[in-house]
Amino acid sequence: MITVTPLDKIGNDARGYTYEYFHERMGRHLICFRKAGSVSGRHYHKGLSLTKDPELLILAQGNITVNWRHIHNKELQALWVEGPAKIEIPPYIWHEVVAMTDCTFIELNSLSEHEADTFTDN
Repeated sequence: MITVTPLDKIGNDARGYTYEYFHERMGRHLICFRKAGSVSGRHYHKGLSLTKDPELLILAQGNITVNWRHIHNKELQALWVEGPAKIEIPPYIWHEVVAMTDCTFIELNSLSEHEADTFTDN
């Protein structure tokens, strides 16, 4: 199952809002800017890379729908996520991210780690 954790709002003033979260991973990460209506993912990870066990996304801004299912199950589940939030996707969970609005998220892994542990189940 996918886990969504709201981020801690620690400030609010005329400039805007400030949120805080614990960052448990080091190294290179991806910052993804997605347009409303775009779809990302449509794959799963086996957890071969430590950064994909689980996959962690920080939705900084915007709203997304995460469609997901265990790879041995054909029934899709849908999860609405409003940023800011932290999303954890365990191994063997097929998932796609549908941008409901323009959005920005941080993927806590590098592109090479992503490519080494990404599978489709056609």
